[in-house]
Amino acid sequence: MYIINFIRGFCMALADSVPGVSGGTIAFILGFYDKFINSLSNVISGRKEEKIEAFKFLFKLGIGWVVGFVSSVLFLTSIFDKEIYKISSLFIGFIIFAIPIIIKEEKSSIINKYKNIFFSIIGICIVVLITYFNPVAGSDSAAGMSLDRLTLGLGAYIFVVAMIAISAMVLPGISGSTLLLIFGLYAPIMNAVKEVLKFNFDYLLVCFVFGFGVLFGILITIKGVKYLLSNYRSQTIYLILGLMLGSIYAVFMGPTSLEVPKPPMNLHTFNIIFFIIGGGIILLLQKLKYYLENKN
Repeated sequence: MYIINFIRGFCMALADSVPGVSGGTIAFILGFYDKFINSLSNVISGRKEEKIEAFKFLFKLGIGWVVGFVSSVLFLTSIFDKEIYKISSLFIGFIIFAIPIIIKEEKSSIINKYKNIFFSIIGICIVVLITYFNPVAGSDSAAGMSLDRLTLGLGAYIFVVAMIAISAMVLPGISGSTLLLIFGLYAPIMNAVKEVLKFNFDYLLVCFVFGFGVLFGILITIKGVKYLLSNYRSQTIYLILGLMLGSIYAVFMGPTSLEVPKPPMNLHTFNIIFFIIGGGIILLLQKLKYYLENKN
């Protein structure tokens, strides 16, 4: 299971590092969202045995996430900028091919509970509204604010935005990177991380403040998500499906959120080959998941 958890973490990091799709979406698509949420919850407040098992899982996942995020920051950011339409088509393939799989695996939460489709509509509206009313998309302010001088007020702002962004990253459908962009911190934070990775520690304090905001956000969010999945699973699954459907619109609009904005993806810039590759990856990972489950 080490390799598949590494791949899962790697894919989550790629999603988390670009506006439009979230790591939570990838976790749900690849079928380990419940385990991810439960593991985070158990690390925080589980019994000793649960904490050990959760830590093992999150450690394997975390290695893949770190490798994926570092790769994204150092190497893939320029590829995202140059090939954003191909990458966006890949993510659309992820989402479209994953939805039938999720419906099949969650059929007990979906079949004959169609009144909960209202929650799907809410989910779609949340993502579409956040994306549509993004005040920096397509504008010069997409480059964000300067973090050269970290004041107390700026530090508090970074902490609060980090807390909000990680809460979004945990939820399928809502892109934490998009929220960072909306608050003017996406490019500055990515640049700060890149500088620290290059051993320029002028931005180290910024990264620490952001990291503490992330940890605090996780502590607040996880218990709520676990409670909803345990007690209102059908409504939550419908909401998540809505968030995922809404994220299709967010991915199409993703190019407008780049540091150098590009037009939204359309039928002419949509790349069918990368769409099929995205679908193929989902089906391959699904087969690998079943193989490992049967092997165990």
